[in-house]
Amino acid sequence: MKIARIFAVMMKELRQMRRDRMTVAMMIGIPTIQLMLFGFAINPDVRNLPAAIADMADTAGSRALVQDMLATGVVRQVAPARTPQELQTLLKRGTIKIGIAIPQDYERRKIDGREAVQVIVDGSDTTVQATARQLAAMPLDGSSGGVASKNSSVPISVLSLYNPERRAAVNVVPGLIGVILTMTMIMFTAMAIVRERERGNLELLITTPVSSAELMIGKVLPYIGVGLVQTSVVLLLGMVVFDVPVRGHLIDVYGAAMLLIVASLALGLLVSTRAQTQFQSMQMAFFLFLPSILLSGFMFPFDGMPVVAQWIAEVLPLTHFMRLIRGVMLRGANLFELWPDVLALLAFTVIMMTLAISRFRKRLD
Repeated sequence: MKIARIFAVMMKELRQMRRDRMTVAMMIGIPTIQLMLFGFAINPDVRNLPAAIADMADTAGSRALVQDMLATGVVRQVAPARTPQELQTLLKRGTIKIGIAIPQDYERRKIDGREAVQVIVDGSDTTVQATARQLAAMPLDGSSGGVASKNSSVPISVLSLYNPERRAAVNVVPGLIGVILTMTMIMFTAMAIVRERERGNLELLITTPVSSAELMIGKVLPYIGVGLVQTSVVLLLGMVVFDVPVRGHLIDVYGAAMLLIVASLALGLLVSTRAQTQFQSMQMAFFLFLPSILLSGFMFPFDGMPVVAQWIAEVLPLTHFMRLIRGVMLRGANLFELWPDVLALLAFTVIMMTLAISRFRKRLD
């Protein structure tokens, strides 16, 4: 593999992009238009259920209350915790969305009518806030093993972290980075090989010393820069127009974006090796884009989906990016704390790129 050959293919792709004014307009126009439309219009009202319960009282009454909460079906316990600090750590990592803290003096607080339970919620998702408030409003007394009267119920408070104002844009805008990158990156690279074939350039490339791997990598590199520019555009507009915070480090934000960009580009190249025309490649790209936006957790809660849908969603790069970008931008987490999704995107990229290179070689044979 020669760096000079890769550079030559990259420069060729950049010149081709520069001559195509429509493509350049789409690179900047699509993220801007989608951000303005989706950022103002989308206001999802759905639920998210993973939870951890820190029962510091550990009495018969507190254990009964825990069973009552789990019996409602609003939450399901997915991780152990002993203190409110551990609950907040799990929330920051994205392991849970709701933490329930029962203090040591639970029984005394219940008798006095004071706040006896605190529900700590990941407010970066407004849908989770609604779920937490619904749980806090349920009349549970922890003694009957079920729902009690309102007058005898345990006082429960809700502490919202990361987005106490409950602004939908705080949840939507980071997700839009992934939606925009997925759509544009897959679409542009899905047409990469097909465009060469339709313009008669593929035969010329076959006769050159450029290998399949060099050609694929050279095609991908220019669009990495395009994707980072799109990320910057969305971040800037999100902060200026919607006042969306960036609590994590920008290097983690761009690192997460880079992972999604290369994963989407690899998938687009695989599509390009299968499509016969540019129209075909666009159809295939939109076919992949639709389930990504519906199953990734951008519009609907991931944990509220059927198990089969969750399995499909776990294969899609956008699902893992949603967890990464919301964790970094809204909860202040870093990529090391979110390592399972980082590894998933890296593995996806390697598999898709390998398949694209091997399939392109077969087509040359």
